[in-house]
Amino acid sequence: EPDVTIVSGLKDVVVFEGDDVTFRCQVSHENARDVEWKLQDVALQNNEMNEISVEKGKIHTLTLRKVTEQDIGTITFRVGPHTSTA
Repeated sequence: EPDVTIVSGLKDVVVFEGDDVTFRCQVSHENARDVEWKLQDVALQNNEMNEISVEKGKIHTLTLRKVTEQDIGTITFRVGPHTSTA
């Protein structure tokens, strides 16, 4: 199985309270496993507040809905040993 790397990393984003924000990270291979999103070192799950999806097989997205002041912090995307933060 080929080593999946991050081709295009996360970008810093400034949003207003109550808005939605989307982070994107492109990886080198489709169907990447061992993928994780974190906010301030807390693993995020796909639920009504966090939408985690994959577009075109290689672009992993995280949308945080109706962000609040408590959502301020570092977002981390990890695939295998590789990470990107914003």
